[in-house]
Amino acid sequence: MKILPPTLRNRKRYLAFELISEKEVPRDDLIKEIFSCASSLIGDLGSSECNIRLLSFENSKGIIRCNHNTTDKTRAVLATVSNISGTQAVIHILGISGTVKGATKKYLEEFEVFNPKEQSYLKEYKS
Repeated sequence: MKILPPTLRNRKRYLAFELISEKEVPRDDLIKEIFSCASSLIGDLGSSECNIRLLSFENSKGIIRCNHNTTDKTRAVLATVSNISGTQAVIHILGISGTVKGATKKYLEEFEVFNPKEQSYLKEYKS
Protein backbone atom coordinates (compact mmCIF):
# COMPACT_ATOMS: atom_id res chain seq x y z
CA MET A 1 0.00 0.00 0.00
CA LYS A 2 1.40 3.36 -1.01
CA ILE A 3 1.73 6.33 1.32
CA LEU A 4 -0.41 9.33 0.43
CA PRO A 5 1.49 12.32 -0.95
CA PRO A 6 1.59 15.37 1.32
CA THR A 7 -0.98 17.22 -0.79
CA LEU A 8 -3.63 14.57 -0.07
CA ARG A 9 -2.95 14.06 3.65
CA ASN A 10 -5.07 15.67 6.35
CA ARG A 11 -3.39 18.62 8.01
CA LYS A 12 -2.91 18.41 11.75
CA ARG A 13 -2.41 20.74 14.71
CA TYR A 14 -0.61 19.92 17.92
CA LEU A 15 -1.88 21.28 21.23
CA ALA A 16 0.63 21.53 24.05
CA PHE A 17 -1.14 21.25 27.39
CA GLU A 18 -0.57 21.11 31.11
CA LEU A 19 -2.72 19.01 33.43
CA ILE A 20 -3.39 20.67 36.79
CA SER A 21 -4.72 18.13 39.28
CA GLU A 22 -4.76 17.27 42.97
CA LYS A 23 -2.64 14.17 42.47
CA GLU A 24 -0.85 12.43 39.61
CA VAL A 25 -3.12 11.05 36.90
CA PRO A 26 -2.23 7.99 34.77
CA ARG A 27 -2.14 8.34 31.00
CA ASP A 28 -4.87 5.74 30.41
CA ASP A 29 -7.32 7.53 32.71
CA LEU A 30 -6.65 10.83 30.94
CA ILE A 31 -7.31 9.25 27.53
CA LYS A 32 -10.59 7.71 28.74
CA GLU A 33 -11.79 11.01 30.19
CA ILE A 34 -10.90 13.01 27.05
CA PHE A 35 -12.80 10.60 24.80
CA SER A 36 -15.71 10.50 27.23
CA CYS A 37 -15.95 14.29 27.22
CA ALA A 38 -15.62 14.38 23.42
CA SER A 39 -18.46 11.94 22.89
CA SER A 40 -20.73 13.72 25.37
CA LEU A 41 -19.99 17.24 24.07
CA ILE A 42 -19.79 16.84 20.28
CA GLY A 43 -21.03 13.27 19.74
CA ASP A 44 -19.47 10.36 17.94
CA LEU A 45 -19.44 12.01 14.53
CA GLY A 46 -17.85 15.21 15.87
CA SER A 47 -15.22 13.35 17.84
CA SER A 48 -14.27 11.29 14.78
CA GLU A 49 -13.95 14.50 12.74
CA CYS A 50 -11.63 15.96 15.38
CA ASN A 51 -9.40 12.85 15.27
CA ILE A 52 -8.04 13.55 18.76
CA ARG A 53 -4.89 11.61 19.71
CA LEU A 54 -2.78 11.89 22.84
CA LEU A 55 0.77 11.70 21.53
CA SER A 56 2.68 11.98 24.78
CA PHE A 57 2.03 12.67 28.42
CA GLU A 58 4.69 12.91 31.14
CA ASN A 59 5.00 14.95 34.33
CA SER A 60 1.54 16.48 33.86
CA LYS A 61 2.45 17.92 30.43
CA GLY A 62 1.79 16.55 26.99
CA ILE A 63 0.79 16.98 23.37
CA ILE A 64 -2.54 16.24 21.70
CA ARG A 65 -2.98 15.98 17.93
CA CYS A 66 -6.17 17.01 16.10
CA ASN A 67 -7.31 18.08 12.62
CA HIS A 68 -6.53 21.66 11.65
CA ASN A 69 -10.21 22.57 11.11
CA THR A 70 -11.34 21.33 14.51
CA THR A 71 -8.94 23.02 16.93
CA ASP A 72 -11.80 25.03 18.47
CA LYS A 73 -13.86 21.88 19.08
CA THR A 74 -10.85 20.12 20.55
CA ARG A 75 -10.16 23.02 22.91
CA ALA A 76 -13.80 22.95 23.97
CA VAL A 77 -13.57 19.21 24.69
CA LEU A 78 -10.43 19.72 26.78
CA ALA A 79 -12.12 22.55 28.67
CA THR A 80 -14.92 20.21 29.76
CA VAL A 81 -12.53 17.81 31.50
CA SER A 82 -13.01 18.44 35.22
CA ASN A 83 -12.73 15.07 36.93
CA ILE A 84 -10.35 12.24 36.04
CA SER A 85 -11.02 8.96 37.91
CA GLY A 86 -12.19 10.75 41.05
CA THR A 87 -9.48 13.42 40.99
CA GLN A 88 -10.36 17.02 40.22
CA ALA A 89 -8.34 18.16 37.23
CA VAL A 90 -8.16 20.95 34.66
CA ILE A 91 -6.40 20.90 31.30
CA HIS A 92 -4.64 24.17 30.50
CA ILE A 93 -3.72 24.67 26.81
CA LEU A 94 -0.25 26.20 26.56
CA GLY A 95 -0.35 26.69 22.79
CA ILE A 96 -1.04 25.32 19.33
CA SER A 97 1.53 24.51 16.68
CA GLY A 98 1.67 22.94 13.23
CA THR A 99 4.46 20.50 14.11
CA VAL A 100 5.40 18.40 17.12
CA LYS A 101 8.87 19.91 17.13
CA GLY A 102 7.46 23.44 17.14
CA ALA A 103 5.09 22.65 19.99
CA THR A 104 7.86 21.21 22.14
CA LYS A 105 10.26 24.08 21.44
CA LYS A 106 7.74 26.88 21.99
CA TYR A 107 5.64 25.58 24.85
CA LEU A 108 7.35 22.60 26.47
CA GLU A 109 10.99 23.58 26.82
CA GLU A 110 12.03 20.99 29.43
CA PHE A 111 9.72 18.33 27.99
CA GLU A 112 11.16 16.20 25.20
CA VAL A 113 8.76 14.58 22.73
CA PHE A 114 10.78 15.05 19.57
CA ASN A 115 14.44 14.13 19.76
CA PRO A 116 16.19 14.28 16.38
CA LYS A 117 19.30 12.58 17.79
CA GLU A 118 17.32 9.37 18.26
CA GLN A 119 15.95 9.38 14.70
CA SER A 120 17.73 6.68 12.72
CA TYR A 121 17.48 8.38 9.33
CA LEU A 122 19.23 11.48 10.68
CA LYS A 123 22.15 9.40 11.93
CA GLU A 124 22.66 7.91 8.47
CA TYR A 125 23.00 11.31 6.78
CA LYS A 126 25.44 12.71 9.33
CA SER A 127 27.97 9.93 8.66
